[in-house]
Amino acid sequence: MVNPAADLHGARWRKSTRSGGAQQCVEVADLHRQQAVRDSKNPTGPALMFAHAAFGAFLDDLKGNQAEH
Repeated sequence: MVNPAADLHGARWRKSTRSGGAQQCVEVADLHRQQAVRDSKNPTGPALMFAHAAFGAFLDDLKGNQAEH
């Protein structure tokens, strides 16, 4: 985890298009070598960092699970 205020200054955060304007979402920022994920209710709190490949595999897995249900 990193502190976004110190290490992610200037990151461009986005919410899922499927959030529907809900307040309980995660936000993602594309960084040079990683993806950062944070709680939208706590934008100054810590963020989780993932390698692009690991985050992509995670999203692919989520999409596969949605197709099964």
